[in-house]
Amino acid sequence: MSIRNVLVVDDSRTIAWILKDTLEAAGYDVRCVHDGDEALKCLETYLPDAMILDTLMPRVSGFEVLGKIKASPKTSMVPVIMLTASGRHDDVLASYRLGADYYITKPFKQSELLHGLDLVLGPKKQPSAA
Repeated sequence: MSIRNVLVVDDSRTIAWILKDTLEAAGYDVRCVHDGDEALKCLETYLPDAMILDTLMPRVSGFEVLGKIKASPKTSMVPVIMLTASGRHDDVLASYRLGADYYITKPFKQSELLHGLDLVLGPKKQPSAA
């Protein structure tokens, strides 16, 4: 069973730490970056199995990052879960139009986050009994 890799992009270091802690406890390998520029640079050398992306960030917004990810042949197939404080209908629609695979609003429940990853990646396989 291989460990799945998740890239977390959130300008709040507290939220990123919570996400990292939650996902690592569930068996994921997690990298965190804290703005859109860092995310795009990271993706030049690292291809995660999934991304969790905030929308409201300084300099390069999550919407811009999502658009660039989905426009690139190298990263277009990476599932992206938008995780944001904005529950505005227009933001949800914009995310899906740009190619988001799932949308979660903050505050979120850990079970909601893990369920979202199961939806975009498929359920994690349990080790088979010998």
